[in-house]
Formats: sequence, structure tokens, C-alpha cells
Amino acid sequence: MTPTTKYTNVTTPIPGPQSKALLDEWHRYEADQTGYQAQVAIHHGEGAMLEDVDGNRFIDWTSGVLVANVGHAHPKLVKAVHEASARMLNIYEYCSEYRVRAAKALVQAAPAHLDTCFFLTVGSEATDSAMKIMKRHSGKFEIIGFHGGFHGRTMSTASAGGMAKPKRGFGPATPGVIRTPFPYCYRCPFKSQPDRCGFMCLDFLDDVVRANSTDSLAGLMVEPYLGTAGFIFPPEGWMPQLEKWIREKKILFALDEVQSSYGRTGKMWAMEWEGLTPDIVTVGKGIGSGIAASALLVRKAVMDRALGKGELGSTYGGNPVSCAAVIAVLDIMQSEKLVENAHAMGLIFKERLVGMVEKAAHLGDVRGRGLVWGLELVADKKTKEPAPALALKLIDSCARKGLLIGAVGNYGNVIRVAPPLVINEDQAHESLDIMQAALVSL
Repeated sequence: MTPTTKYTNVTTPIPGPQSKALLDEWHRYEADQTGYQAQVAIHHGEGAMLEDVDGNRFIDWTSGVLVANVGHAHPKLVKAVHEASARMLNIYEYCSEYRVRAAKALVQAAPAHLDTCFFLTVGSEATDSAMKIMKRHSGKFEIIGFHGGFHGRTMSTASAGGMAKPKRGFGPATPGVIRTPFPYCYRCPFKSQPDRCGFMCLDFLDDVVRANSTDSLAGLMVEPYLGTAGFIFPPEGWMPQLEKWIREKKILFALDEVQSSYGRTGKMWAMEWEGLTPDIVTVGKGIGSGIAASALLVRKAVMDRALGKGELGSTYGGNPVSCAAVIAVLDIMQSEKLVENAHAMGLIFKERLVGMVEKAAHLGDVRGRGLVWGLELVADKKTKEPAPALALKLIDSCARKGLLIGAVGNYGNVIRVAPPLVINEDQAHESLDIMQAALVSL
């Protein structure tokens, strides 16, 4: 099929001459620690669109790694950041009007039981701080994490996660983390099937704790879905049962919503889908929609018991520019009904992406919700052999047609589908047309 091209426009080869020159110079001066991306150098963005230095226009399915929820260079966000930066860039720990307004707006946007917040800079700081709170609150040191979990790239947050790459070759991980399987139904660690599983991962959790705990459990940290591991969603009902287990153990429940919050799943918070009530929630990425900002949302009683004044901080946390972004993002999301748009566009993505499984020989699984989906590529649907080389090929193929995508997952074979929440119906269908054509031609 031939995709429509109302929004996209690729008129030069990828990479174009100006992009190639910039890429060559970049690799000369900066160590390349990024994953494989389409070979373009971006000049500017607007909404769900990006344009490279050669004038090629693309629909963006990455949102800058789930950051640009309100779209690229939203004029209200740009204006807010400009006005704040003209007044003051950073004032460590001092009160400012921006910080007060941002804290109030964030807490009011959160579920009612999360009645205080604290601003930091990036997601890793938030998840690291969540672990500190759990340990200090309980006086114990063990944290339960999950296979495939990703909570950051610092030593402590990488240790809490269950992916090998962020830890490989760096020596012993931070002690005290007990890791247990997450329900990856397409590749079930117990070789079971959803219709007869009965939540084996939860049943196994007791065995894991009995075998590994020194009777010093402080808390459990989990993502609503495994993001970096390949957008792996647990079956319905699993998360509430996990919370029930947590409450029975009388430990703290930390939910890592750095990727999943701010409308990404079609609700403001992923925890809303099944009525979860975590004690601590970490947020980042979409909270600033391009401006570095992260935060903790916490039950005030937990925060007050765990930490004394001045025991948690961040040099740039709560700075006026970031807080102005937080305020503007929440206002944009409400006034433009972006959560509702994510839900509506998500239904379109679901119908069309699921329909591609039958058409594409190498599309093994489609999973997601709202505007976050994972497309798992396999060499053979019967063996489910991961196909990371096909993922790289698809990145290049889609770029040549006007769609920017990325690959994630333990095997590097899952295509990230996470466009800005401002994407409209025409852009959704045009990008889906491009993806279908590229998948079928693999």
C-alpha cells in the first residue's frame, strides 16, 4: 500500500548531506552512548512533527523518549519557560512563587491520597529517593524489584532494575535488591499461557522472598508496565493483587510512573486504571515535557516519618524554570484535553496495530494502552526468536517514509510507539499507514 503524505515530506536521502555532516562532527567530539536512531539531525519540532536540517518532515513516534507529552515546542510552554528564565534560572532550596504554584498544581492533579510532593531533576533521582524513603521509613534495607524493570542508570537505580545492560561490567550491584519475575505473557518465564496462568508470578513471589530475604523488607518498586524492557503490560487484575500482597507484608509500595504518567496510557496516571494506591509515586519525563524536571508524590505521613528537614535535595530540583514548565504542562493538558485525546487516539492505534499482526510476517506481538505500544519483532512467529536486526532495518525504512521510531527491549527487538499526546487523527492514520507498509515489506 502507498501511505498518504499530508504531513510527512522526505525529499532527500537519509541521512541528508547536512545531517551527515552534523552526525560526523558529533561522533568526532562526543562519545556516542545513544542507542541506534534514524540517521537524521533534528532542526526543530512542532506538535507531533519533527524536521531535520535537510528539510525532511517526520511524524514522531518517540516523543523524545516519552518526554514531549504536550508536543514539541508548544507555544504556551515555550512562553512560560522564557518568562521564568528571564526572571531567575536557579535558586537552590529557596522558596519561589513558581515552586509553590507548581507544587500545588501537581498535588491537586494527583490522586487524593498522595498529599505532598518534592521536586528533583530527572527520573533516576526520583526513583533513588523513593528507595531512600522506603529504607528510612522502615529501618530496613531490602527492596523488591522485577526482572525487566528499569528505574534509571545510576548504580542504585540500575541495581533496583532487572535489566542487565545498565549494570553489565560495572562491578557488584547495590546490595539489598530482591528481583522477581514480571508477567511477560508473550515470553512467560514459567512457559505458561494467560488462560491457565493464575498469576504464577505472584505465587512465585513468596518463594523468592523466602529464599532471598534476610527479614529486612522495606518496600517494593514496580512500573505499571515495563517500559525500557519492551512495553510489557501485566494482565488485568495482576497489579491489584500485587498491591494486596504488599499490604499483607506491611511494606511500602512505590510505583515508578516516570514513563507512564501524564496521560500516556489514556488516563492522567496509569495507577487509575485499576485503582492502585501506592505510598510513593515517581514522576518525570512528561512532567516538564522537554524541560528537565521530576518529582516524588508521597503520602505526607510517610515522608514526615522517613526524612528530617534537609535530608533530601537536588541542586536544580524545583528551580523556577522547571517549575514554570510543570505549571504550563498541567494547564495545557487540562485546557487541550490531552488525556482524553490520548485515550481516543489510543483506540485508533489499538485497532490498526493489532490488525497488522496478521499482515506482517515478523510482527509477533502488539501490546499497549493509550499512546504507548510495543511492537515485538520476531524472526519466526512459532519460535518467537527475537529479531533485533529487523528492528534496526525498520527504523531506517520508516525514516525514509517519514516516520521516526526507536527500538527497546531486553533483546532490542521491540518498536516503541509513543507519539506526543497532541497527535491528531490524520497524523495517526498517516503514521500507521507508513508503519504497515514498512512492516509488510520486511
